[in-house]
Amino acid sequence: MTQAPKNITGLLWSKKPQNISLKRDKNYIVNQVLALGNLKALKWLFKTYSKAQVKEVFLKSPSKMYTPQAFNLIKRFILKINKNLNPSKYVKNIF
Repeated sequence: MTQAPKNITGLLWSKKPQNISLKRDKNYIVNQVLALGNLKALKWLFKTYSKAQVKEVFLKSPSKMYTPQAFNLIKRFILKINKNLNPSKYVKNIF
């Protein structure tokens, strides 16, 4: 599969579905699905990319789009990252 399924493309709103490549857009896809996805989207993410790949993207290509709650959930429980991460690289400003 080289493209995201239709139920995932809504999470990838800033790109046209036909222009999304699972390989080329991996960082974008991983961060969007982690930050915005539901359980079904997360299951798809981990079927598409290995846990190591997802963790690598989360650590090396942070995106400042997470709520504080989502950041902590992803970091602590989904990816089981024990080291300290700078939340300012991940958490969006909430007004």
